[in-house]
Amino acid sequence: MIEAIRAHLQMGAGVYTHMADDMAEPIARAAEMLIEALRAGRRVYVCGNGGSAAQAQHIAGELIGRFLKDRGPLPCVALTTDTSVLTAVANDYEFETVFARQVDALVGEGDVLWLLSTSGTSVNVLKAASCANRRGAKLLGMTGRSGGKLKELCDVTLRVPADSSPPVQEGHLALIHILCGLVEQALFPENEAAP
Repeated sequence: MIEAIRAHLQMGAGVYTHMADDMAEPIARAAEMLIEALRAGRRVYVCGNGGSAAQAQHIAGELIGRFLKDRGPLPCVALTTDTSVLTAVANDYEFETVFARQVDALVGEGDVLWLLSTSGTSVNVLKAASCANRRGAKLLGMTGRSGGKLKELCDVTLRVPADSSPPVQEGHLALIHILCGLVEQALFPENEAAP
């Protein structure tokens, strides 16, 4: 058991080291995309499945609530939370359209759609991305190493250098915290850190 624990933590440390070495520039581009949209009064929408759905809600909580600073709320909607919409669309149409239908209803030009998919191949996420592209939104993708088909649809894709879901999701959480911190610092430079 001790060896398994150490192996998992060492693997995670290796993923973080590779991210630090190789991903600073695309992370900065992702932050600039979010900052530009929010400064212009646009909104951020987030979607993903399973653990990525939970992380989508985490992002909305950090932006609407606060991350490290006491400040005003930032407009962010997790497309994973409205069970009536999700179940109605899945029942009346198909599960593959549960996010695209919401994107078509809500997302406008200049908004950001933040898509999480460890594989980059989740069909409902890909359909949401295609819909958002047609509507003139900016797309931020977060995936695992390959990026799947999602990397071809996004303006910026942050690809965690791992192949299985657990380390990819752990990397996504680190990226979420980095991006939320950069957004807060840029938009609220004078605000104090929360107690």
